Amino acid sequence: MIETVLFDLDGTIIDTNELIISSFLHVMEGWEHSAPWTREQIIPHMGGTLEQQMRTFSGQEEVAEYVKGYRAYNDIHHEAMVRPFPHVNEVLEALHQAGIVMGVVTTKIRPSTLKVLERFDLMKYMKSIVTVTDVTHPKPHAEPVLKAMEELGADPAKTLMVGDSPVDIQSAKNAGALAAGVAWSLKGEVVLSEYGPDYMLHDMRDLLTLIRTETERS
Repeated sequence: MIETVLFDLDGTIIDTNELIISSFLHVMEGWEHSAPWTREQIIPHMGGTLEQQMRTFSGQEEVAEYVKGYRAYNDIHHEAMVRPFPHVNEVLEALHQAGIVMGVVTTKIRPSTLKVLERFDLMKYMKSIVTVTDVTHPKPHAEPVLKAMEELGADPAKTLMVGDSPVDIQSAKNAGALAAGVAWSLKGEVVLSEYGPDYMLHDMRDLLTLIRTETERS
């Protein structure tokens, strides 16, 4: 029986995909030391922390200026390019009505996480919000999922982490929780399946069916 559901944010319940990619491409335009990466090359690295991705893309250790440029561009274009994935609001409301406890576990920083949750009226559902700002070891380490479960008093065996990236699945498994991949991930269902998620969601509404089925089995 699943009693707690933790969600990744970007690419899972909030469609920030094009904003993220365009923000990286914008920063790369000013690079003289290396050629810009293509969209297809960027996608496999999405899901890690911004600093980790910038180090990979730039080949440099000091990336503070790149991160600053990314966030400035991202902030300007955020409102026009970001929206929830289909059925997110209705599914979260249904889960709330069913007594499911929910939280967010993300590699975003806390201010931008709160901003997007508030904008789309999702904050009211989240009883725990764990961002990259709140942990020493981000996903795929177990710490973010463990922290959320501790805050919620959740049983790992009854906790499901939903995400669009391998690091979401790895973090859940490292914490002893269940993991669900989302087939709408830009990385693709095949890639996520290689990391052994317990479930694969093809539509946000699949989550309601999954929880109902698990409840009937218990």
